[in-house]
Amino acid sequence: MSENIVIVGAGPSGMSIATTLSAFGIRSTVIDESPKAGGVIYRGPWRATQAMPHLDESLQKNITLQQALVTEHQHNIEFLTETRVLGPLAGSQLLLSHHGRLSAQDFDYLFLATGCQERSIPFPGWQLPGVMLAGGIQLQLKSGLVRPGRQAVITGTGPLLVLLACQLLRSGVEVKGVYDAASFSEMSKEVVALLNRPQIALEGLSLLAYLRLHQVPVNYGWGIVKAEGSVSLERVAVAPYNSNWEADRQKMQWIEADLLGVGYGFVSRSQLAQLMDLEVRVDEFSGLIPVTDTYQRSSRPNIFCVGDSARFAGADVAIVEGQIAALALVAELYPDKVADVAERLADLQKTLKRLYRFRGAFDRVNQRKKGLLNLPDAETVICRCEQVKRSDIDKAIAEGCRDSISLKMRTRVTMGDCQGKTCSHYCYDRLANEGFHREQGQFRVRFPLDPIPFAAMENE
Repeated sequence: MSENIVIVGAGPSGMSIATTLSAFGIRSTVIDESPKAGGVIYRGPWRATQAMPHLDESLQKNITLQQALVTEHQHNIEFLTETRVLGPLAGSQLLLSHHGRLSAQDFDYLFLATGCQERSIPFPGWQLPGVMLAGGIQLQLKSGLVRPGRQAVITGTGPLLVLLACQLLRSGVEVKGVYDAASFSEMSKEVVALLNRPQIALEGLSLLAYLRLHQVPVNYGWGIVKAEGSVSLERVAVAPYNSNWEADRQKMQWIEADLLGVGYGFVSRSQLAQLMDLEVRVDEFSGLIPVTDTYQRSSRPNIFCVGDSARFAGADVAIVEGQIAALALVAELYPDKVADVAERLADLQKTLKRLYRFRGAFDRVNQRKKGLLNLPDAETVICRCEQVKRSDIDKAIAEGCRDSISLKMRTRVTMGDCQGKTCSHYCYDRLANEGFHREQGQFRVRFPLDPIPFAAMENE
């Protein structure tokens, strides 16, 4: 078989695709911007280390299993590590950047497994050193026990908050409290859905018990209000949230801390899918995502979108979707294997439905509410690249901006190097909250996805 199969992303979904194809003797090329496979969740520390005592045994076991699986199938996988995909070229080609040098990568079949990014929620003080997104803190901890602070406050919503608090505690950080915007009563309504994965639910309860044992308060229905510090973070203000997640500032409490972890959810990293002109849609939980069928095919039949890049649902879902997409391609390339693959695909589809029932419980409980839009004051910067403040966005909307393109032209939001990774979702939410959901459209991704240094041009 001479087909050129390319996988963008070496996380759980990308490696699931590559190893499933390898089991059928099919070679693939995997491109990832990191030096190791596994993605943020499973690649482990950058350097050899004797122990990672701050990580739970289940995660360490999964890291070991994933790395062993990659080693088993490496003879059928060509890894292009520390390589960024800058976008599509004419025909079926991708433009790559590796250590300042540009190259082109051909493909006959392409799997986009680009993962997710954290959803930024602006509030006064969110740019201070010491204020970090929850996933960024986890990345430091997983990459080799980098301790990001001494006294931490964890705010946001979702099960990641409790897990992160436990990891920080085991790392020697004093965790002064976990503040989850979702109310406990809302979570109690989802008990039936959570029982789709009883082992995971029990693990969550054990993490809560660990925090209780170490006298770390976990407060439901509370969240961030602001952060303050002269040079870096010095103190954090939290307050109870109402059902719309609006802070009761009359009951605001200040906590001294040099680390604030903020985790209000994730959105799909779909910029490459958009740049390749795939059909996309707005998902209330995952942002702008590519449209896929039951086999993860996109609107272009030779391109599959898999895992968190197609819809944020976690590593277990990503692995199953990777297997489904890979088997769908096996059935296409080898018609004689269709019967063998069909039964396995049916079982995987059943598993996927069960996983999504479990995931749906968290999505419903932790869906962000409109009250978060009121956190930034007039002087709070929304777009960090272009230093656009909330007052600039307020003025533009008051003067008649009804869609994302007009807002971009009026204020310069999303025009920086990050292309709106930080600010676009706040702008989408603002426009929808003002009643312009149908008119808002979408911010257009620009080629290349990352800036190209002049040195790269000289090497060509």
